[in-house]
Amino acid sequence: MAMLPRLLVLGLLAAVAALPVDGAARADDAPAAAATPSSRLDAILGKGVLRIGTTGDYKPFSYLNPETKTFEGIDIDMARSLAKAMGAQPEFVQTSWSAMSADLAADKFDIAVGGVSISMERQKKALFSAPYLVDGKAPIARCADKAKYLTLADIDRPDVRVVVNPGGTNERFAKEHLKQAAVTVYPDNVTIFDQIAENKADVMITDAIETVLQQKLHPSALCAVRPEDPFNFSEKAYLLPRDFVLKAFVDQWLHLAVATKEYQGIYDKWLK
Repeated sequence: MAMLPRLLVLGLLAAVAALPVDGAARADDAPAAAATPSSRLDAILGKGVLRIGTTGDYKPFSYLNPETKTFEGIDIDMARSLAKAMGAQPEFVQTSWSAMSADLAADKFDIAVGGVSISMERQKKALFSAPYLVDGKAPIARCADKAKYLTLADIDRPDVRVVVNPGGTNERFAKEHLKQAAVTVYPDNVTIFDQIAENKADVMITDAIETVLQQKLHPSALCAVRPEDPFNFSEKAYLLPRDFVLKAFVDQWLHLAVATKEYQGIYDKWLK
């Protein structure tokens, strides 16, 4: 048999010498195992605080009430329920639609809520909980003009003034589908619908659930246009860091909240 090259023999001897004798030397591995970072869930449980990112500008999911200086809405109540299930105190952190994913990645909060639509762009940087609401994009216009804007073709005309809020799925949808309409980005998502009511814009395309709520808040002035038949399919969920232990807990809590009708009760509180 040919002799092994000298360097290979020395390498094999060094590898054998490095092996632990019996199981005693394996105790050296313990510090490395103990230093393994815990999950985000463990960190939340340890601190007793759940940090919740939310925009505060999207009724009925998340709204920063200027009078009480507190957040309110469907997802605010749901976030409080999640914190309770964790035995933690909820701590709300304001963010914006354009900064939400970056703020989550920068560890400014543990979860983002407030009518967040599932998108593949957001999925590149984070995880989503199981969806809790099916939705889609639909128009809202002045009631006198609602018959004018039944389809995207009706809206995508040079003489139509479309208003959109910045940084979220509404703006992306408008940029993708509207090539001829005059699209204006309006920075305040709370007062944006007044632009239509005051005839400074003609139509906005947003989540169907929001068109229904704004119709309720602006009776006889604004009308949702075919919210039961939106232009596309989308779902609402909670945005999470890339931690599957935390996601598993949130998904199980959400499953129980839906099964026990807790979610339905909160939904009805804000929409009926």
